[in-house]
Amino acid sequence: MLNIKLPDGSVRQFAQAVTVAEVAASIGPGLAKAALAGRVDGRLVDTSFRIGTDAELAIVTERDKDGLALIRHSTAHLLAYAVKTLFPDAQVTIGPVIENGFYYDFAYKRPFTPEDLAAIEKKMSELAKKDYPVTREVMSRDQAVAMFKGMGEHYKAEIIASIPADQEIGLYREGDFIDLCRGPHVPSTGKLKVFKLMKVAGAYWRGDSKNEMLQRIYGTAWAKKEEQEAHLHMLAEAEKRDHRKLATQLDLFHMQEEAPGMVFWHPKGWTLWQQVEQYMRRVYQDNGYQEVRCPQILDRSLWEKSGHWENYRENMFTTESEKRTYAVKPMNCPGHVQIYNAGLRSYRELPLRYGEFGACHRNEASGALHGIMRIRAFTQDDGHIFCTEDQILPECVAYTALLQKVYADFGFGEIVYKLATRPEKRVGADELWEKAERALAESLGASGVPYETLPGEGAFYGPKIEYHLKDSIGRSWQCGTMQVDFSMPGRLGAEYVAEDNTRKVPVMLHRAIVGSMERFIGILVEHYAGAMPLWLAPLQVVALNISAGQADYTAGVVEKLRRSGFRAEADLRNEKITYKIREHSIQKLPYQLIIGEQEKAASKVAVRTRSGEDLGQMTLAEFIERLQTEARVGSAA
Repeated sequence: MLNIKLPDGSVRQFAQAVTVAEVAASIGPGLAKAALAGRVDGRLVDTSFRIGTDAELAIVTERDKDGLALIRHSTAHLLAYAVKTLFPDAQVTIGPVIENGFYYDFAYKRPFTPEDLAAIEKKMSELAKKDYPVTREVMSRDQAVAMFKGMGEHYKAEIIASIPADQEIGLYREGDFIDLCRGPHVPSTGKLKVFKLMKVAGAYWRGDSKNEMLQRIYGTAWAKKEEQEAHLHMLAEAEKRDHRKLATQLDLFHMQEEAPGMVFWHPKGWTLWQQVEQYMRRVYQDNGYQEVRCPQILDRSLWEKSGHWENYRENMFTTESEKRTYAVKPMNCPGHVQIYNAGLRSYRELPLRYGEFGACHRNEASGALHGIMRIRAFTQDDGHIFCTEDQILPECVAYTALLQKVYADFGFGEIVYKLATRPEKRVGADELWEKAERALAESLGASGVPYETLPGEGAFYGPKIEYHLKDSIGRSWQCGTMQVDFSMPGRLGAEYVAEDNTRKVPVMLHRAIVGSMERFIGILVEHYAGAMPLWLAPLQVVALNISAGQADYTAGVVEKLRRSGFRAEADLRNEKITYKIREHSIQKLPYQLIIGEQEKAASKVAVRTRSGEDLGQMTLAEFIERLQTEARVGSAA
């Protein structure tokens, strides 16, 4: 008798081996229809998978995270099927799941057009409605290579040829189409009902710029139509909020080809930058950090000692002088260790906290650059804490609480916590990694926050907590980090005199709250759609005179606002007041002061908000009090 244990703890018995689909059918017709896959003893499998021994089974449906990933993966294959149907001489390559969707790369003699995308999507719908069974086949590697070469699919044959000869090759067939895949897949194409093709982009074969350029078709797929509609609405909203467009509209910054991945900050943009930097500087001061400054360029030997040269070399800019090789720093940590090493340290000094607005350069691929969200030259609010092992837990817990407050002050109320563990390419002994990972997990537990684990996504020198904030339209941005590093201090010779007069190596905690200043400002601009809160707004108030007779009074109002610490300007141009109001409204300024003869005579100002609300007349003292109350969030960290 075969025993199948279900998630609710119940056990179903069968006289012989059964498929996942048969187990689902034995539970009920509704579940049989909804079943997309199964998880047998923790392994995700097709519904056709046959269970021959006692096992634990969970039926996967569209309601599960795994189910949605299956839908997206299977839709990528449906896309390839449609392309091959319409364009038989196109060659297929790979089609993975990505956030909110999928893509598939193709080699074709000409670029795909928007009309092609529409036709492909239509064909996908037709193929889905035919409800073709999706079945798994297995063959040897050499058989699979020969089959795909015979089909003219040279890219697919190359992928398969790189697999060890002793491995079986999994293939999935739907209708007339067959593709290489480990699986699993949905049981039939009829399960794929909600999808949309988004765009075509270039992509190098195997991600290598030395290889030929392919065409990547991106798509999105969902379990329910309303989920897709919500996603498309979010994308439309994101398009409106694009920081690159708003930067031009609001005159914040620009970028140009002569400095790829680097930012030219305009006065208003740099004012916004300064508000963020000065706030973070107060965070340093109020939380026991000493601000430092380190060189931009350091000798290769130091990067070799730190492990960067071996593990991060491809991302570093280098230069030579007088037969010595230097690297422009991609990270601030080795420099901070040098400051630590400048004197003999005692356990009484620990924890020792350094903070720096450290300018870094990373040789990002040009295709990965995106506005100020992904750039080559950036500044981090970078901090490093040198401490004992016993101090790791309280430091990490305190840091999480601090980060929560900072994000709240900037207007972000939702944070997702993730623990990234040891990558394949790393420095340091496994026992140190285990200790570091355990310390971070304990700190999250002590902070009382839920978290998910990201296996293999830690830095090469230590595991890290990633703090992902949610913006106003629901997008997630990874900004803050906390990394425990047992390796780099020792590699760079850092020590302290312990209580027993022995020399010990300190633990180094790497932390950043906003992360890249540039990227965080880009996030802020999109979060607020350019309408920054008062304390962050580059220009907080503009005073507009109705006619020339109020020019002197208007200029005096602005002068008093400036003396009170507010960023204010006067618009004294000889233009119609409606024109001036409209023009400044486009700039998304928090307040406009309208000043005519009536206001001048009463020594008042007429106050208008950025939303167009008329707050009526106020004395300047009353208005300043309003500004002071509203700006208080950013006045103290």
